[in-house]
Amino acid sequence: MNAKHAVKKYKALALLAVLLSISGQIHAQTKPAPRSWVATWGASQQIPEPANALPAVDPRDVTVRQIFHLSVGGPELRVHVSNAFGTDALHFTAVHIARPLSPHSSAIDPPTDRALSFAGASDVTVPPGAEFISDPIPYPVEPSSDLAVTFYLESLPASQTGHPGSRATSYFVHGDAVSSPALADAAKVDHWYQISEIDVQAGSGSGSVVALGDSITDGHGTTTNGNDRWTDVLASRLQQSPATRDIGVVNAGIGGNHLLTDGLGPNALARFDRDVLAPAAVRWLIILEGVNDLGGLTRMGEVPPAEHKALVQRIIAAYQQIIVRAHAHGLRVIGATITPYAGADYYHPGPLNEKDRQTVNEWIRGAGHFDDVIDFDAVVRDPHQPDRLLPAYDCGDHLHLSPAGYRAMGETISLSLFAR
Repeated sequence: MNAKHAVKKYKALALLAVLLSISGQIHAQTKPAPRSWVATWGASQQIPEPANALPAVDPRDVTVRQIFHLSVGGPELRVHVSNAFGTDALHFTAVHIARPLSPHSSAIDPPTDRALSFAGASDVTVPPGAEFISDPIPYPVEPSSDLAVTFYLESLPASQTGHPGSRATSYFVHGDAVSSPALADAAKVDHWYQISEIDVQAGSGSGSVVALGDSITDGHGTTTNGNDRWTDVLASRLQQSPATRDIGVVNAGIGGNHLLTDGLGPNALARFDRDVLAPAAVRWLIILEGVNDLGGLTRMGEVPPAEHKALVQRIIAAYQQIIVRAHAHGLRVIGATITPYAGADYYHPGPLNEKDRQTVNEWIRGAGHFDDVIDFDAVVRDPHQPDRLLPAYDCGDHLHLSPAGYRAMGETISLSLFAR
Protein backbone atom coordinates (compact mmCIF):
# COMPACT_ATOMS: atom_id res chain seq x y z
CA MET A 1 0.00 0.00 0.00
CA ASN A 2 1.45 3.40 -0.97
CA ALA A 3 1.44 6.42 1.32
CA LYS A 4 -1.51 8.06 -0.51
CA HIS A 5 -3.77 5.02 -0.02
CA ALA A 6 -2.67 4.72 3.61
CA VAL A 7 -3.71 8.32 4.30
CA LYS A 8 -7.13 7.76 2.65
CA LYS A 9 -7.69 4.59 4.69
CA TYR A 10 -6.72 6.36 7.89
CA LYS A 11 -9.14 9.21 7.15
CA ALA A 12 -11.94 6.77 6.35
CA LEU A 13 -11.41 4.90 9.62
CA ALA A 14 -11.30 8.15 11.57
CA LEU A 15 -14.55 9.31 9.96
CA LEU A 16 -16.18 5.97 10.76
CA ALA A 17 -15.09 6.26 14.37
CA VAL A 18 -16.58 9.76 14.61
CA LEU A 19 -19.86 8.60 13.06
CA LEU A 20 -20.08 5.63 15.41
CA SER A 21 -19.39 7.90 18.38
CA ILE A 22 -22.12 10.34 17.30
CA SER A 23 -24.51 7.45 16.70
CA GLY A 24 -23.81 6.09 20.17
CA GLN A 25 -24.38 9.49 21.73
CA ILE A 26 -27.68 9.92 19.89
CA HIS A 27 -28.75 6.41 20.90
CA ALA A 28 -27.84 7.10 24.52
CA GLN A 29 -29.81 10.35 24.44
CA THR A 30 -32.91 8.78 22.88
CA LYS A 31 -32.88 5.49 24.80
CA PRO A 32 -35.70 5.53 27.39
CA ALA A 33 -34.58 5.90 30.97
CA PRO A 34 -34.83 2.64 32.92
CA ARG A 35 -38.02 2.19 34.88
CA SER A 36 -39.08 -0.01 37.77
CA TRP A 37 -42.26 -1.09 39.52
CA VAL A 38 -43.40 0.98 42.49
CA ALA A 39 -46.47 0.62 44.67
CA THR A 40 -48.86 3.50 44.02
CA TRP A 41 -51.65 2.21 46.28
CA GLY A 42 -52.03 -0.53 48.84
CA ALA A 43 -54.14 -1.62 51.80
CA SER A 44 -53.42 -4.11 54.56
CA GLN A 45 -55.50 -7.25 54.26
CA GLN A 46 -57.39 -8.96 57.07
CA ILE A 47 -60.45 -11.11 57.65
CA PRO A 48 -63.46 -8.76 57.57
CA GLU A 49 -65.63 -9.08 60.67
CA PRO A 50 -69.12 -10.47 59.90
CA ALA A 51 -70.65 -6.98 59.86
CA ASN A 52 -68.03 -5.83 57.33
CA ALA A 53 -67.97 -8.88 55.07
CA LEU A 54 -69.28 -8.74 51.53
CA PRO A 55 -72.98 -9.65 51.86
CA ALA A 56 -73.91 -12.89 50.18
CA VAL A 57 -76.72 -11.56 47.98
CA ASP A 58 -76.13 -14.60 45.82
CA PRO A 59 -72.97 -16.35 46.98
CA ARG A 60 -72.43 -17.93 43.56
CA ASP A 61 -72.60 -14.90 41.28
CA VAL A 62 -71.25 -11.42 42.10
CA THR A 63 -69.52 -8.47 40.43
CA VAL A 64 -67.59 -6.09 42.68
CA ARG A 65 -66.39 -2.63 41.57
CA GLN A 66 -64.00 -0.67 43.76
CA ILE A 67 -62.29 2.70 43.38
CA PHE A 68 -58.73 3.31 44.51
CA HIS A 69 -56.92 6.65 44.84
CA LEU A 70 -53.38 6.37 43.46
CA SER A 71 -50.32 8.29 44.59
CA VAL A 72 -47.59 8.15 41.91
CA GLY A 73 -48.41 7.90 38.19
CA GLY A 74 -46.88 5.88 35.37
CA PRO A 75 -47.33 4.49 31.83
CA GLU A 76 -48.01 0.87 32.84
CA LEU A 77 -49.67 -0.80 35.78
CA ARG A 78 -50.43 -4.13 37.40
CA VAL A 79 -52.92 -5.17 40.09
CA HIS A 80 -52.52 -7.59 43.01
CA VAL A 81 -55.53 -9.79 43.75
CA SER A 82 -55.45 -11.35 47.20
CA ASN A 83 -56.68 -14.48 48.88
CA ALA A 84 -54.40 -13.95 51.87
CA PHE A 85 -56.95 -15.08 54.45
CA GLY A 86 -58.89 -17.49 52.26
CA THR A 87 -59.12 -21.11 53.30
CA ASP A 88 -59.87 -22.37 49.79
CA ALA A 89 -58.64 -21.51 46.30
CA LEU A 90 -60.43 -18.45 44.89
CA HIS A 91 -61.30 -18.22 41.20
CA PHE A 92 -61.45 -14.73 39.66
CA THR A 93 -63.33 -15.25 36.40
CA ALA A 94 -62.47 -11.75 35.15
CA VAL A 95 -60.69 -8.65 36.45
CA HIS A 96 -61.00 -5.29 34.66
CA ILE A 97 -59.67 -1.78 35.18
CA ALA A 98 -61.16 1.52 34.05
CA ARG A 99 -61.21 5.20 34.85
CA PRO A 100 -64.13 6.02 37.16
CA LEU A 101 -66.27 9.06 36.43
CA SER A 102 -66.49 9.93 40.13
CA PRO A 103 -65.40 8.45 43.46
CA HIS A 104 -69.06 8.71 44.50
CA SER A 105 -70.44 6.53 41.70
CA SER A 106 -70.01 3.09 40.12
CA ALA A 107 -69.93 4.67 36.64
CA ILE A 108 -66.79 4.24 34.53
CA ASP A 109 -65.61 5.75 31.26
CA PRO A 110 -66.37 2.82 28.85
CA PRO A 111 -63.52 3.46 26.35
CA THR A 112 -61.01 3.11 29.20
CA ASP A 113 -62.23 -0.35 30.25
CA ARG A 114 -59.48 -2.98 29.93
CA ALA A 115 -59.33 -6.64 30.88
CA LEU A 116 -56.36 -7.76 32.94
CA SER A 117 -54.62 -11.06 32.31
CA PHE A 118 -52.71 -13.42 34.56
CA ALA A 119 -49.96 -15.44 32.88
CA GLY A 120 -51.77 -14.65 29.63
CA ALA A 121 -55.17 -15.94 30.80
CA SER A 122 -58.26 -13.83 31.45
CA ASP A 123 -59.02 -15.66 34.69
CA VAL A 124 -56.92 -16.73 37.66
CA THR A 125 -57.25 -19.15 40.57
CA VAL A 126 -55.44 -17.90 43.67
CA PRO A 127 -54.41 -20.52 46.25
CA PRO A 128 -55.42 -20.03 49.88
CA GLY A 129 -53.10 -17.66 51.70
CA ALA A 130 -51.65 -16.28 48.48
CA GLU A 131 -51.98 -13.39 46.04
CA PHE A 132 -51.46 -13.07 42.29
CA ILE A 133 -50.06 -10.12 40.35
CA SER A 134 -51.63 -9.38 36.99
CA ASP A 135 -49.60 -9.17 33.81
CA PRO A 136 -48.34 -5.62 33.12
CA ILE A 137 -50.65 -3.59 30.92
CA PRO A 138 -49.88 -0.31 29.10
CA TYR A 139 -52.32 2.00 30.84
CA PRO A 140 -51.07 5.52 31.65
CA VAL A 141 -52.34 6.89 34.96
CA GLU A 142 -51.80 10.35 36.37
CA PRO A 143 -50.56 11.02 39.90
CA SER A 144 -53.32 11.46 42.49
CA SER A 145 -55.89 9.97 40.10
CA ASP A 146 -58.53 7.28 40.69
CA LEU A 147 -58.68 3.79 39.22
CA ALA A 148 -61.68 1.45 39.21
CA VAL A 149 -61.03 -2.27 39.54
CA THR A 150 -63.94 -4.61 38.83
CA PHE A 151 -63.91 -8.37 39.29
CA TYR A 152 -66.38 -11.20 38.88
CA LEU A 153 -66.57 -14.19 41.19
CA GLU A 154 -68.62 -17.24 40.42
CA SER A 155 -68.84 -17.81 44.17
CA LEU A 156 -67.82 -15.82 47.21
CA PRO A 157 -65.00 -17.24 49.33
CA ALA A 158 -66.00 -18.87 52.60
CA SER A 159 -63.32 -16.78 54.30
CA GLN A 160 -63.04 -13.35 52.72
CA THR A 161 -59.94 -11.18 52.49
CA GLY A 162 -60.35 -7.43 52.58
CA HIS A 163 -59.85 -4.08 54.24
CA PRO A 164 -62.88 -2.84 56.22
CA GLY A 165 -61.55 0.69 56.82
CA SER A 166 -61.59 1.80 53.19
CA ARG A 167 -63.26 5.16 53.74
CA ALA A 168 -64.31 4.60 50.11
CA THR A 169 -67.50 3.22 48.61
CA SER A 170 -67.52 -0.11 46.76
CA TYR A 171 -70.35 -1.47 44.63
CA PHE A 172 -71.61 -4.99 43.99
CA VAL A 173 -74.35 -6.57 41.89
CA HIS A 174 -75.62 -10.02 40.98
CA GLY A 175 -74.29 -11.34 37.67
CA ASP A 176 -71.27 -10.74 35.43
CA ALA A 177 -71.09 -6.97 34.85
CA VAL A 178 -67.33 -6.31 34.80
CA SER A 179 -67.57 -4.10 31.68
CA SER A 180 -70.87 -2.37 32.46
CA PRO A 181 -70.63 1.44 32.22
CA ALA A 182 -72.49 1.59 35.54
CA LEU A 183 -73.72 -1.06 37.95
CA ALA A 184 -77.47 -0.55 37.94
CA ASP A 185 -79.13 -0.82 41.36
CA ALA A 186 -75.82 -1.74 42.91
CA ALA A 187 -75.57 -2.32 46.64
CA LYS A 188 -72.98 -0.15 48.40
CA VAL A 189 -70.51 -0.86 51.18
CA ASP A 190 -67.67 1.27 52.53
CA HIS A 191 -65.12 -1.55 52.50
CA TRP A 192 -62.57 -3.04 50.09
CA TYR A 193 -62.25 -6.69 49.15
CA GLN A 194 -59.61 -9.00 47.62
CA ILE A 195 -57.38 -6.23 46.15
CA SER A 196 -54.15 -5.58 48.05
CA GLU A 197 -51.92 -3.38 45.85
CA ILE A 198 -51.59 -1.49 42.58
CA ASP A 199 -48.16 -0.88 41.03
CA VAL A 200 -47.05 1.46 38.26
CA GLN A 201 -43.88 1.80 36.23
CA ALA A 202 -41.91 4.80 37.45
CA GLY A 203 -38.39 6.18 37.13
CA SER A 204 -35.39 4.08 38.13
CA GLY A 205 -34.94 6.19 41.26
CA SER A 206 -38.50 5.57 42.39
CA GLY A 207 -39.53 4.11 45.73
CA SER A 208 -42.48 3.71 48.02
CA VAL A 209 -43.23 4.77 51.58
CA VAL A 210 -45.16 2.32 53.76
CA ALA A 211 -47.09 3.79 56.69
CA LEU A 212 -47.60 1.05 59.28
CA GLY A 213 -50.26 1.96 61.78
CA ASP A 214 -53.67 1.68 63.38
CA SER A 215 -56.91 3.62 62.88
CA ILE A 216 -55.12 6.98 63.00
CA THR A 217 -53.21 5.92 59.88
CA ASP A 218 -56.18 4.03 58.43
CA GLY A 219 -58.10 7.32 58.64
CA HIS A 220 -60.89 6.99 61.21
CA GLY A 221 -62.59 10.39 61.24
CA THR A 222 -61.78 11.29 57.63
CA THR A 223 -64.31 11.95 54.87
CA THR A 224 -65.74 8.97 52.99
CA ASN A 225 -64.43 9.16 49.40
CA GLY A 226 -62.54 12.31 50.40
CA ASN A 227 -59.00 10.85 50.45
CA ASP A 228 -57.97 13.12 53.30
CA ARG A 229 -55.97 10.76 55.51
CA TRP A 230 -52.56 12.03 56.61
CA THR A 231 -51.00 9.58 54.15
CA ASP A 232 -53.06 11.14 51.32
CA VAL A 233 -51.76 14.57 52.31
CA LEU A 234 -48.19 13.25 52.26
CA ALA A 235 -48.71 11.61 48.85
CA SER A 236 -50.07 14.84 47.39
CA ARG A 237 -47.13 16.83 48.73
CA LEU A 238 -44.62 14.34 47.31
CA GLN A 239 -46.17 14.89 43.88
CA GLN A 240 -45.63 18.65 44.12
CA SER A 241 -41.84 18.36 44.16
CA PRO A 242 -39.84 17.11 41.13
CA ALA A 243 -37.37 15.51 43.54
CA THR A 244 -40.04 13.23 45.08
CA ARG A 245 -42.50 12.81 42.21
CA ASP A 246 -41.60 9.13 41.71
CA ILE A 247 -42.36 8.17 45.32
CA GLY A 248 -45.55 6.23 46.05
CA VAL A 249 -47.34 5.93 49.38
CA VAL A 250 -48.89 2.73 50.76
CA ASN A 251 -51.28 3.06 53.70
CA ALA A 252 -50.75 -0.04 55.86
CA GLY A 253 -53.02 1.13 58.66
CA ILE A 254 -55.60 -1.17 60.24
CA GLY A 255 -58.22 0.21 62.59
CA GLY A 256 -57.88 -1.30 66.07
CA ASN A 257 -54.43 -2.72 65.31
CA HIS A 258 -51.88 -3.46 68.03
CA LEU A 259 -48.13 -3.86 68.12
CA LEU A 260 -48.24 -6.86 70.42
CA THR A 261 -51.60 -8.60 70.25
CA ASP A 262 -54.13 -9.43 67.57
CA GLY A 263 -56.99 -6.95 67.57
CA LEU A 264 -58.64 -6.12 64.29
CA GLY A 265 -56.19 -7.74 61.92
CA PRO A 266 -52.94 -9.46 62.88
CA ASN A 267 -50.56 -7.63 65.21
CA ALA A 268 -47.95 -5.39 63.61
CA LEU A 269 -45.09 -7.84 64.09
CA ALA A 270 -47.08 -10.70 62.56
CA ARG A 271 -48.07 -8.74 59.46
CA PHE A 272 -44.70 -7.08 58.97
CA ASP A 273 -43.46 -9.20 56.07
CA ARG A 274 -46.67 -8.97 54.03
CA ASP A 275 -47.52 -5.34 54.74
CA VAL A 276 -44.09 -3.69 55.01
CA LEU A 277 -41.54 -5.73 53.08
CA ALA A 278 -43.70 -6.94 50.19
CA PRO A 279 -44.89 -3.70 48.50
CA ALA A 280 -43.02 -2.90 45.29
CA ALA A 281 -39.93 -0.69 45.69
CA VAL A 282 -40.49 -0.01 49.39
CA ARG A 283 -37.64 2.14 50.70
CA TRP A 284 -39.07 3.94 53.71
CA LEU A 285 -41.19 2.85 56.66
CA ILE A 286 -43.14 5.23 58.88
CA ILE A 287 -44.47 3.52 62.01
CA LEU A 288 -47.27 5.02 64.10
CA GLU A 289 -48.46 2.20 66.37
CA GLY A 290 -48.96 1.72 70.09
CA VAL A 291 -51.95 3.73 71.28
CA ASN A 292 -54.19 0.65 71.28
CA ASP A 293 -51.63 -1.30 73.29
CA LEU A 294 -51.35 1.55 75.81
CA GLY A 295 -55.07 2.19 76.09
CA GLY A 296 -56.03 -1.45 76.12
CA LEU A 297 -54.00 -2.13 79.25
CA THR A 298 -56.53 -0.41 81.51
CA ARG A 299 -59.67 -0.45 79.40
CA MET A 300 -61.40 -2.79 81.87
CA GLY A 301 -59.84 -1.18 84.96
CA GLU A 302 -56.56 0.06 86.40
CA VAL A 303 -53.65 -2.32 86.84
CA PRO A 304 -50.57 -2.20 89.12
CA PRO A 305 -47.68 0.11 88.11
CA ALA A 306 -45.48 -2.92 87.41
CA GLU A 307 -47.80 -3.92 84.56
CA HIS A 308 -47.53 -0.43 83.08
CA LYS A 309 -43.75 -0.65 83.19
CA ALA A 310 -43.73 -4.11 81.62
CA LEU A 311 -46.00 -2.99 78.76
CA VAL A 312 -43.78 -0.01 77.98
CA GLN A 313 -40.76 -2.31 77.83
CA ARG A 314 -42.59 -4.69 75.49
CA ILE A 315 -43.67 -1.83 73.20
CA ILE A 316 -40.10 -0.57 72.94
CA ALA A 317 -38.88 -4.13 72.27
CA ALA A 318 -41.44 -4.38 69.43
CA TYR A 319 -40.13 -1.14 67.91
CA GLN A 320 -36.60 -2.52 68.11
CA GLN A 321 -37.69 -5.69 66.32
CA ILE A 322 -39.29 -3.66 63.55
CA ILE A 323 -36.16 -1.54 63.14
CA VAL A 324 -33.90 -4.60 62.95
CA ARG A 325 -36.11 -6.38 60.43
CA ALA A 326 -36.54 -3.28 58.27
CA HIS A 327 -32.82 -2.48 58.28
CA ALA A 328 -32.06 -6.05 57.20
CA HIS A 329 -33.92 -5.24 53.98
CA GLY A 330 -32.37 -1.82 53.47
CA LEU A 331 -35.36 0.26 54.59
CA ARG A 332 -35.03 3.59 56.32
CA VAL A 333 -37.25 3.55 59.44
CA ILE A 334 -39.05 6.67 60.62
CA GLY A 335 -40.67 6.61 64.06
CA ALA A 336 -43.77 8.70 64.74
CA THR A 337 -44.71 9.76 68.25
CA ILE A 338 -48.02 8.54 69.67
CA THR A 339 -50.72 11.21 69.71
CA PRO A 340 -52.66 12.19 72.89
CA TYR A 341 -55.85 10.39 73.84
CA ALA A 342 -56.85 11.67 77.31
CA GLY A 343 -60.63 11.93 77.56
CA ALA A 344 -61.23 9.05 75.15
CA ASP A 345 -64.37 7.23 76.30
CA TYR A 346 -63.24 3.97 74.74
CA TYR A 347 -60.04 3.81 76.80
CA HIS A 348 -60.69 6.37 79.61
CA PRO A 349 -56.92 6.66 80.29
CA GLY A 350 -55.60 7.80 83.64
CA PRO A 351 -52.35 9.48 84.74
CA LEU A 352 -50.36 6.24 84.50
CA ASN A 353 -51.45 5.75 80.88
CA GLU A 354 -50.27 9.25 80.03
CA LYS A 355 -46.97 8.57 81.79
CA ASP A 356 -46.60 5.42 79.66
CA ARG A 357 -47.26 7.41 76.48
CA GLN A 358 -44.71 10.04 77.44
CA THR A 359 -42.10 7.36 78.23
CA VAL A 360 -42.63 5.66 74.87
CA ASN A 361 -42.50 8.98 73.02
CA GLU A 362 -39.26 9.94 74.79
CA TRP A 363 -37.75 6.68 73.54
CA ILE A 364 -38.99 7.31 70.00
CA ARG A 365 -37.43 10.79 70.03
CA GLY A 366 -34.19 9.48 71.52
CA ALA A 367 -31.01 9.36 69.48
CA GLY A 368 -29.81 6.07 68.07
CA HIS A 369 -33.19 4.37 67.76
CA PHE A 370 -35.10 5.33 64.60
CA ASP A 371 -33.34 6.73 61.56
CA ASP A 372 -35.64 9.77 61.68
CA VAL A 373 -38.57 10.94 63.79
CA ILE A 374 -41.89 12.63 63.01
CA ASP A 375 -43.26 14.30 66.13
CA PHE A 376 -47.00 13.98 65.51
CA ASP A 377 -47.62 14.42 69.24
CA ALA A 378 -46.11 17.91 69.20
CA VAL A 379 -48.22 18.88 66.17
CA VAL A 380 -51.69 17.82 67.34
CA ARG A 381 -51.64 18.18 71.14
CA ASP A 382 -53.37 21.00 72.97
CA PRO A 383 -50.57 23.20 74.38
CA HIS A 384 -52.74 23.98 77.41
CA GLN A 385 -53.59 20.31 78.02
CA PRO A 386 -50.80 18.32 76.36
CA ASP A 387 -52.40 14.99 77.22
CA ARG A 388 -55.32 15.91 74.94
CA LEU A 389 -55.80 16.62 71.25
CA LEU A 390 -56.16 20.22 70.16
CA PRO A 391 -59.95 20.73 69.91
CA ALA A 392 -59.72 21.83 66.26
CA TYR A 393 -57.94 18.56 65.45
CA ASP A 394 -60.26 16.29 67.47
CA CYS A 395 -62.94 14.37 65.53
CA GLY A 396 -64.99 14.34 68.73
CA ASP A 397 -63.98 11.09 70.41
CA HIS A 398 -60.71 12.52 71.85
CA LEU A 399 -58.74 9.69 70.23
CA HIS A 400 -58.98 10.15 66.46
CA LEU A 401 -58.22 13.20 64.38
CA SER A 402 -60.51 15.37 62.29
CA PRO A 403 -59.70 16.03 58.63
CA ALA A 404 -57.99 19.23 59.77
CA GLY A 405 -55.91 17.24 62.24
CA TYR A 406 -54.89 14.71 59.61
CA ARG A 407 -53.95 17.54 57.27
CA ALA A 408 -51.73 19.04 59.97
CA MET A 409 -50.06 15.65 60.42
CA GLY A 410 -49.43 15.21 56.70
CA GLU A 411 -48.11 18.72 56.29
CA THR A 412 -45.63 18.48 59.15
CA ILE A 413 -43.66 15.66 57.50
CA SER A 414 -40.45 17.01 56.00
CA LEU A 415 -39.97 15.83 52.42
CA SER A 416 -36.23 15.84 53.10
CA LEU A 417 -36.80 12.52 54.90
CA PHE A 418 -37.18 10.97 51.46
CA ALA A 419 -34.00 12.37 49.93
CA ARG A 420 -32.24 9.76 47.78
